Amino acid sequence: MRDAVIVDSIRTPVGKRNGRLKDVHPALLSAAVMTAVLARSGVEPEAVEQVIWGCVTKIGEQSMNVGRNGWLAAGLPIATAATTIDTQCGSSQQAIHLAASLVQSGACEIVLAGGVESMSRIPIGADAMAGPGSPYPPELMERFDLVNQGIAAEMVARKYSISRAQMDDFAVQSHTRAARAAQLGLHRSRLLAMPIPGDDAIFDQDEGIRFDVNLEAVSRLRPAFDPAHSITAGNSSQISDGAAAVLVMSSQRASALGLPARGRIAACAVVGCDPVLMLEGPIPATRAVLKRAGLELSEIDLFEVNEAFASVPLAWLAATGADSKKLNVNGGAIAIGHPLGGSGARIMHDLLFELERRDLRVGLETMCVGGGLGTATIIDRQMRPGS
Repeated sequence: MRDAVIVDSIRTPVGKRNGRLKDVHPALLSAAVMTAVLARSGVEPEAVEQVIWGCVTKIGEQSMNVGRNGWLAAGLPIATAATTIDTQCGSSQQAIHLAASLVQSGACEIVLAGGVESMSRIPIGADAMAGPGSPYPPELMERFDLVNQGIAAEMVARKYSISRAQMDDFAVQSHTRAARAAQLGLHRSRLLAMPIPGDDAIFDQDEGIRFDVNLEAVSRLRPAFDPAHSITAGNSSQISDGAAAVLVMSSQRASALGLPARGRIAACAVVGCDPVLMLEGPIPATRAVLKRAGLELSEIDLFEVNEAFASVPLAWLAATGADSKKLNVNGGAIAIGHPLGGSGARIMHDLLFELERRDLRVGLETMCVGGGLGTATIIDRQMRPGS
């Protein structure tokens, strides 16, 4: 099987709900990162054989294959195929997996993966409420007492004996790390600086980071889903807008084009878990992807576990015994935000840049996914002999 490598990536700054990106159509957010990643890499648009794009709430402006619409809105070649996929929060991470599979199998040489979500313009769950009926038929509900993700986050916290204080501490840490990275210019150097219609200032920094966060203020926030619970807006991910793109190709094609293979996609995994608890997915996904890569946890240099809720990475730490100093070193979705369909590619982009900055080799990304799934990817900056 051929090696699939990432040669370049880019993301927008993440906008907060009704913030700087609220007036930008999601297809145009997609177009911006698609155009930018091709320009950065020098790859001719005609060389891209497929686009695999992630998006969760596919209704209205995000319906009708938003990945294809973004590609065409950018003025890119009409002959290039595009597919928009839904693996809930893991959509753009799964897009990278599918891109890698196409390359590894020999079906394609160059694939553009990524995703988008404009949660200001298309509210979460809008697709489920758009028509008659429910996505969950009675037969499904008879098997599983399904709950929303906020309730599931509380159930995970209780299963792993994670306190409100621990979650609030983790939330403050996320903002503190993200603020430090922003002040050092680490995030800004990795972002697509965007002109915003009707705004003279260029948008070039994640909008949700709180530079003055303090534990006392976070600890005063009321529970968001149930008065008896400990999940709050402060220890949960932010509702956000954004897009990210990752350019994947075979190592042979990268070599022929004179492009650096910045990271080899060493292993991918998507696993199922209890659809009620639902957010435990990163735990079995991590075990599965390590097994596929033939690696031990101790061999991973950096971890990114999506901060959908603070209980998710804290449960993952408890279950795996991983070194917390290697986890989300520049903050996560609690501080940066979580534009659902774009987060997997956003995390991959940031992980790869941080591995390069620290001159480290192996990174692992994993996400919890609505409906009881877990996605995981290992990237390795060292190529295999003969690649």
